[in-house]
Amino acid sequence: MNGYQEKKPLILIVDDVPMNLQVLGNTLSQESYQIAVATNGRQALSLTESVTPDLILLDVVMPEVDGFEVCRILKGDDRTKDIPIIFLTAKSESEDIVKGFELGAVDYLTKPFSTLELLARVRTHLELKRSKDRQNELIAQLKDALAQVKQLTGLIPICSHCKRIRDDAGYWQQVEAYIARYSAAQFSHSICPECLDTYYPEFADKIKKRNEKQEDSTPD
Repeated sequence: MNGYQEKKPLILIVDDVPMNLQVLGNTLSQESYQIAVATNGRQALSLTESVTPDLILLDVVMPEVDGFEVCRILKGDDRTKDIPIIFLTAKSESEDIVKGFELGAVDYLTKPFSTLELLARVRTHLELKRSKDRQNELIAQLKDALAQVKQLTGLIPICSHCKRIRDDAGYWQQVEAYIARYSAAQFSHSICPECLDTYYPEFADKIKKRNEKQEDSTPD
């Protein structure tokens, strides 16, 4: 064992019937989940401003702000849009179920529901969220690593004579070797006209004469 303990998932239960809150709370607490409760939609929205549940069990039929509206608001907020929502509803009409899915819910349970079914669906969606969170975290880490690899920042010591660059370990490298190491750039070697005239005058002269000859032979 490495001594690391994963944080217990926090489940928010939203229902305007105290008995339902008690039954659900007791059932989920026995599975070692952390529990938060809200007795209406407004309270649920207010609570999610200060805490971020891992999953929400949301009653549909509530006074003032019903479950559909709570879901719509949560899914419209970047901070809470990825929280899985399971609707708890006495409604079994297909249009109500479809509406819940269209608003972004991941599942629904029709009241009265069995304890085993409730726990199975809660486990499934918590595991799916955990996997998605891990994937998003890994993607973010890879993006950060890629940005660091591909981007050169800060002061880079360069020799004023030979133009070599000193790396963090104190070694001097050719410019192309340094840039290739710390970026995605690739090099193909060539020679500029000025260096061609300086270091290879005879070759430069031949190229110049060849170009002049080609220009003379080109028809107007």
